[in-house]
Amino acid sequence: MDVTAAAKHGFTVNLSILFGELPLLERPAAAAAAGFTAAELWWPFGAEHSPSRAELDALRKAFSDAGVRLTGLNLLDDLSLGARGTVSVPSERDRFRANLPVAAELAASLGATALNALYGNRVEGVEPAEQDALALENLVLAARAAHEIGAVLLIEALNKAESPDYPLVSAAAAVEVVDKVNAATGLGNARFLCDLYHLAKNGEDLAAVIDTHADKIGHVQIADTPGRNEPGTGELDFEDLFARLSAAGHRPVGGSAAGGLIGLEYRPSTGVSADSFDWLPRELRAAR
Repeated sequence: MDVTAAAKHGFTVNLSILFGELPLLERPAAAAAAGFTAAELWWPFGAEHSPSRAELDALRKAFSDAGVRLTGLNLLDDLSLGARGTVSVPSERDRFRANLPVAAELAASLGATALNALYGNRVEGVEPAEQDALALENLVLAARAAHEIGAVLLIEALNKAESPDYPLVSAAAAVEVVDKVNAATGLGNARFLCDLYHLAKNGEDLAAVIDTHADKIGHVQIADTPGRNEPGTGELDFEDLFARLSAAGHRPVGGSAAGGLIGLEYRPSTGVSADSFDWLPRELRAAR
């Protein structure tokens, strides 16, 4: 695969899915050994919405000792419980709001410039309108918390096949929520997390998504389809996609959402993360 166009981007590695064969606190060092200087995380403490100071400090030390910057962090997502976020789930209102300052402080302490708020699944017996109203309330709070640490708030579309109860399964649906949050706060810091894997699984025209929503994109994540493995193992033309993103203005710029980086959020096809980066020359792995 020709990755000439990748030279115009910086990359961050998602340590919740890559290097998952290692204990969490060993992953930043492993990423650094592979040539990466930036990483992102799903909420790293499972269902624990308010981890202890010792747990938080240990994670901070792992990143600082490795010389790796955390660029993005999920707010309480409950992925370990099979959920897809807590923003719109009435029973999780208090947990989400208790987690918000904890996550924001952790993100700020490690230099992160993006918080990702997964919307949450539809709940049987609860009207969608009720969930959407709660989601907007929570996302407004999250956008303000992000603003206080100089970060953006990301809203992500997932794919329907893997997340059938998740309501944001198109770029347009996620961008609609982005616009509502920005209208409610006036801050303009809610942005679209453009995950090319999820969008491709939903059958979207990726070129059209990039062209249509370029001004709303705050971060990009990638994996090849259909297996969610590294680029070159599936159907996506990453040479073209990287070039389109660059032409659309998604490039490393200081102060932008996650620095204009592209997040690697894939499962290594061999199960060994360090062996899955051959497609990306080492000199291109460091965030710039």
